[in-house]
Amino acid sequence: MVLKKYFHGNILNSCNLEAFTYQLDPYIGCEHLCYYCYGINNAKTNWEKEILIHQNLIERLAEETISLKPQTIYMGMNSDPYQPLEKNSYQTRSVLKLLNEKQFSVCILTKSGLVVRDLDLLSKMSGSSVGVSLAFLKEDIRQLFEKNAPTNTDRIETLKKLKNAGIETYALICPVIPYITEVQSIIEIVEPYSDTIWIYKVQFKSEKDRNWQNIRNIINNKFPGLAAQFKEVVFSNNHEYWNRIRNNLKKIKDRKEVDIKLKF
Repeated sequence: MVLKKYFHGNILNSCNLEAFTYQLDPYIGCEHLCYYCYGINNAKTNWEKEILIHQNLIERLAEETISLKPQTIYMGMNSDPYQPLEKNSYQTRSVLKLLNEKQFSVCILTKSGLVVRDLDLLSKMSGSSVGVSLAFLKEDIRQLFEKNAPTNTDRIETLKKLKNAGIETYALICPVIPYITEVQSIIEIVEPYSDTIWIYKVQFKSEKDRNWQNIRNIINNKFPGLAAQFKEVVFSNNHEYWNRIRNNLKKIKDRKEVDIKLKF
């Protein structure tokens, strides 16, 4: 894998998630190469061969935060801040060091246990949280959709370590892929280690998008019996399938102590 420096606009960008004004991606591209990821639709390089990093990342971030009051920055919107390259390149850790000095906090989303390396910084950043995303229970199925990503066992162990270290944690069940993602079972597994559980359904903007074409090919080749109904479901927000899932999850939510947030 080649790491290449790249100058691309601001380091901080506007965030459309509730409670956050800014988001930051230390990497442009992601080695995990999850086939459903919306980020690949606008990929600037072939993520199997090359990942970009910001030129003069810390200097530029320092300038962009001069006039900002301390706040929580979201990390993990378009790429995993703890993808394998982070082990030696320290882009994410450098960002955390600067934000910590400026009394900012972070909300991180990752699939990687490497985040535990930075507990020394995260524990100092009051109001910070770390989330782990997962969408599949069976390893053989998970590998069809995200073969380069860490195993579910590793992710759950990461949540456990974060929780035990006193870090606020959340699980992101995403993307919910119709007829494949076992949402209720995943809730039971992550509940002991999560302060909050967020649930998002898979979304595609267009049939021309690369992530839709990737998933369509997986469904056609590995789950041919689902092909016709799958397409109907994923391109609808109010399909009977989603309504049934919503109703079931609302019942579960009322019985659970963990905060479950349905985002579809």
